[in-house]
Amino acid sequence: MSEQWFEEQFPRSANYNPRWALENQMGPNVLWLTEALTQVMDLKPGMRVLDMGCGRAISSIFLAKEFGLQVWATDLWIGPNENWQRIQAANMDQQVFPIHAEAHNLPFAQDFFDAIVSMDAYHYFGTDDLYLSNNYVRFVKPGGQIGIVVPGVTQELSLELPDHMKPYWEPEYYTFHSPMWWRTHWEKSDMVEISQADMIPDGWKHWLTWLEVRLHRGYPYDSKEAELVKADAGQYLGFTRMVARRKG
Repeated sequence: MSEQWFEEQFPRSANYNPRWALENQMGPNVLWLTEALTQVMDLKPGMRVLDMGCGRAISSIFLAKEFGLQVWATDLWIGPNENWQRIQAANMDQQVFPIHAEAHNLPFAQDFFDAIVSMDAYHYFGTDDLYLSNNYVRFVKPGGQIGIVVPGVTQELSLELPDHMKPYWEPEYYTFHSPMWWRTHWEKSDMVEISQADMIPDGWKHWLTWLEVRLHRGYPYDSKEAELVKADAGQYLGFTRMVARRKG
């Protein structure tokens, strides 16, 4: 287990209890995704950060512990009472604040945050052409950072999928987009400057490793998803990573 849990690319994550991550998972290993994002962001102690779609708030706890941030752990599906218990158990109740909110109705002041991040969530609401400009960007101060990691593809897929993907594909996977797609999507708003648009190196391997860890440890496991990632072997699938700054 310890060997499967340790990934050289994510040394900070290796310091956390694998069982804690497994018990609170809601998809890919969010600690690895969060660490991959922070490697290309400029985070300083004391910053106010919105963690949008935080799930069970372990990404928020990680951000607060590792970087000394104040984090507003915001989610629609997981209630704030449940997340507050997790936050208190991690001794982060002075730095992480649970919020229940829907992505189109966020209860924050304009220009309040120094940064906004989102792991494995933004593709559920952010593919709308107007979402960034009408809802999201106004909550981060001018010059502030916006960062996301989402399941993605190296290049856009048409309706005629590659043969190796067809047996395992689900319609919801059409929300997986390439770094170039996301760059164009955000730049259309004319409200941000992109500083990073890439695929996390070896993202598909980390995706598959985490699925296998869950299988071997008896946690919820999607065999069809695993077969898709394995069959693709990084030709298309991985994790898209985006970072931008709000224009002044």
